[in-house]
Amino acid sequence: MTKNYGFDTLQVHAGARPDPATGARQVPIYQTTAYVFRDADHAAALFNLQEVGYIYSRLTNPTVSALAERIATLEGGVGGVCCSSGHAAQIMALFPLMGPGRNIVVSTRLYGGTVTQFSQTIKRFGWSAKFVDTDDLAAVAAAIDENTRALFCESIANPGGYVTDIPALAAVADKAGLPLIVDNTSATPWLCRPIEMGATLVVHSTTKYLTGNGTVTGGAIIDSGKFDWSASGKFPSLSAPEPAYHGLKFHETFGPLSYTFHSIAIGLRDLGMTMNPQAAHYTLMGIETLSLRMERHVANARKVAEWLEKDPRVEFVTYAGLPSSPYHDRAKKICPKGAGALFTFAVRGGYEACVKLVDSLELFSHVANLGDTRSLIIHSASTTHRQLSPEQQKAAGAAPNVVRVSIGIEDADDIIADLDQALAKATA
Repeated sequence: MTKNYGFDTLQVHAGARPDPATGARQVPIYQTTAYVFRDADHAAALFNLQEVGYIYSRLTNPTVSALAERIATLEGGVGGVCCSSGHAAQIMALFPLMGPGRNIVVSTRLYGGTVTQFSQTIKRFGWSAKFVDTDDLAAVAAAIDENTRALFCESIANPGGYVTDIPALAAVADKAGLPLIVDNTSATPWLCRPIEMGATLVVHSTTKYLTGNGTVTGGAIIDSGKFDWSASGKFPSLSAPEPAYHGLKFHETFGPLSYTFHSIAIGLRDLGMTMNPQAAHYTLMGIETLSLRMERHVANARKVAEWLEKDPRVEFVTYAGLPSSPYHDRAKKICPKGAGALFTFAVRGGYEACVKLVDSLELFSHVANLGDTRSLIIHSASTTHRQLSPEQQKAAGAAPNVVRVSIGIEDADDIIADLDQALAKATA
């Protein structure tokens, strides 16, 4: 769709054309594994990447393609690929870039599962990660070496709600001739537009705010289309001849869409991290109300954070929307519509008080998720960040005396009342 449309219009219409066969207005769930070819020549053209179309739902599916187009449009990218989860999206994002002995430079402020994936699991591919405080740009630049292939950060970091200076980090990446990958899950494109700030790729756990209702898992990788994959010899998967396609060079052949085509034709083909069409359907419906939900999420989060900051039972609140936050000024630049709805706060009484708080809440749901319409809470140190060392937990913003909240769209006064009664029990 034309970029002249506003965000609210695009979140409803992008990628969603009336079904040509039936006229159905909502994107149908194409619950099929395979697609009939017109003839032998048509099949050959599809398999040779000479024609765009549908072959097999591990690769492409009309419902999933509609979702990829919608997210890419909202992020300002040229193309996108949807997959089975946010973790799958991270591996998919790195797959065309990496090789044995290669590394990525990543922020210390990341979701605990991502820290584990990058510090442990990717070693099995022969990849490695260097964890650096991305507020220290000199340290980021110093961590880059001849084997570095990307920089990675979260726009609004989970769990602490810290805001990353994306333009500054993009400048470091650009000077080194490397792509910057930004996880925009916590912010969504309604609050933050990483591509406009210099990001090369944007990844999402669509499970969270994009779907918004806690029903399905999914992930997405959005390509800016602006990176020159042939400028150096660092990215042969995209610039060099591909043996599986008779020597085709993806960047030379597909230009700005080369990364997207590679992720489908090789990434989904061989890794098989496929999103199912029903999950895509739920997420498409969720995105239709994204801006409306995010506006309420942000308003509620600000009100709750302000109340918590004044409560003597609370040691500190990390919400970047508070004037007291060291990230307040940055948040106004990076996320001008608000600092999101994810943050942490420390409870006086430490670990035990945090556990009592979680067990005493009635309105909040104690779950390992965020971005739901419901208010959610978790004690990260004993759950999502449990596998990390105490030093890693503290660096990630998940110290033992801290709980993470994802503020929902309920009545803000009800959210506060629930926290009030639970804090009374936790700190008695």
